[in-house]
Amino acid sequence: MLIVECSKIKKFYGDRLILDIDNLNIYSEDRIGIVGLNGVGKTTLINILSKRLKPDEGWVRLRGKAEYISQLENPDYYNIGSEIASKFGVATSWNESMSGGEKTRFKLAGALENESMLIFADEPTSSMDIEGIELVEKKLDEYKGALVIISHDRSFLDKLCNKIIEIENSRIKIYEGNFSDYSNQKLHEIQRAQFEYDEYLKEKKRLEGAIADTKQKVKSIRGTPKRMGNSEARLHKMGGQKAKSNLDRKVGNLKKRIEHLEVKEKPKSQSPIKIDIMDSDRIHSKIIIEGKNINKSFGNKTLFKNAEFFIYNGSKAALIGPNGCGKSTLVKMIINNENSIKLSKNAKIGYFSQDMNILNENSNIIDNVMESSIHPESFARLILARLLFKGEDIYKPVDVLSGGEQIKVSFAKILLQDINLLILDEPTNYLDINSLEVMEDTLKEYDRTLLLVSHDRSLISKVANQIMVIENYKIKTFNGTYEEYKEKNNASKTNNQDINMQIILLENKLSQIIGKLSMQLKKEELEALDNEYYETLDMLNKLKNSK
Repeated sequence: MLIVECSKIKKFYGDRLILDIDNLNIYSEDRIGIVGLNGVGKTTLINILSKRLKPDEGWVRLRGKAEYISQLENPDYYNIGSEIASKFGVATSWNESMSGGEKTRFKLAGALENESMLIFADEPTSSMDIEGIELVEKKLDEYKGALVIISHDRSFLDKLCNKIIEIENSRIKIYEGNFSDYSNQKLHEIQRAQFEYDEYLKEKKRLEGAIADTKQKVKSIRGTPKRMGNSEARLHKMGGQKAKSNLDRKVGNLKKRIEHLEVKEKPKSQSPIKIDIMDSDRIHSKIIIEGKNINKSFGNKTLFKNAEFFIYNGSKAALIGPNGCGKSTLVKMIINNENSIKLSKNAKIGYFSQDMNILNENSNIIDNVMESSIHPESFARLILARLLFKGEDIYKPVDVLSGGEQIKVSFAKILLQDINLLILDEPTNYLDINSLEVMEDTLKEYDRTLLLVSHDRSLISKVANQIMVIENYKIKTFNGTYEEYKEKNNASKTNNQDINMQIILLENKLSQIIGKLSMQLKKEELEALDNEYYETLDMLNKLKNSK
């Protein structure tokens, strides 16, 4: 069923054309992810589609009821039912003191409770921990209506979407499938473009070679021999002129064929960035960070009780856990080198936090990153170009940059410093997917120790080889990838579920035995039941102790 229909949409900001869309239809079975660089018009598009914003040209028809969820706006409803509030782990009434994740879950709960045909969601997983993201993901997956989602969470888009709309240069392009399908199709497009460009160059070179050969033949046409008679000379000259004319005509035709070749632009390519650190700055200790007997409380709130952890030299550790469990606190304890934390004496920390206080707002981009760089400016320019600061962009003042742009400049500045231990606390907030993937590729190439705090499952999956989980005031360490950790965790949950079911069955059996023991039975029957009671009780206790 058609829910949204639009045609000939144009939207300008000043004299800049933001959106130029011939037509777009959204149907009841569509679950669409919208992607593109920061500032291309993603939020503008869903505001137009939801009729919250009028286009400068064209029209939009919205059939049926739609809900809109945004990080920046309060909900249209301030009370929800207790049942759905319980499912989303939120209060039944809106409260400004709720965390960012709680506010988003409240808005989504209200949107689902209203049973709309379509939900628009602008960055619904921002400010959420992994547990919250997976809850929202599950509830939206169960939702039967259409979805239009702006998100930089690639795992989220993979799970929920069957279409991806990419916005680039004010135009949209629709890709069938989820985000991984879209990525594969984009890769195929790039490979195809490279092939067509190579074929274009090959044909152009062949034609230019044919022109050069033909011109050489023109030069080699012999003049009239001196001893030749007049009549023979005339015939010879006419033959030469005819041959020359034919060759000139061939040259002209070859040039026209070059002019009529469909010009193919060279596809943009990016080579990996390798951050090389001098051997003298290498850490040779096996363990680079060690925490023992870690205790931390704030008032009545306890974060750690006798916790401990190790981070090995060269590992890429991801620190995960629910919001408020103490991830950023632990990072600050490491940075401050508190008594319970032991750092390798040669460790040089590069620390990224979301407050971006390492940037000088009165300076431009290149001056900021070169301020503490141990690398030449040419290398700094390469990193900035990979982060989409090209040409004159590097001379932009920091104070005019967006939040996402400032994050990228901070990241570049830290990478260029004299460090061998990189600590990143939520580095991907405000980044578009393109920038996020550049950061991801750079971290994969980074060949020193990394401690990463993030809720981005794709980033963790592709970069980390050690998982640290804060749980019940302890720090549990798993050596392996995020997928391996999840697999083991899910197997453990399944095992616990099986144990719980066995416990229930044994408790029921125990109740039945106790009921029979209260009856008047023969001595032999009572002895048999008594033995069965103690055997069952022993099995029950063993199962409970195994959890």
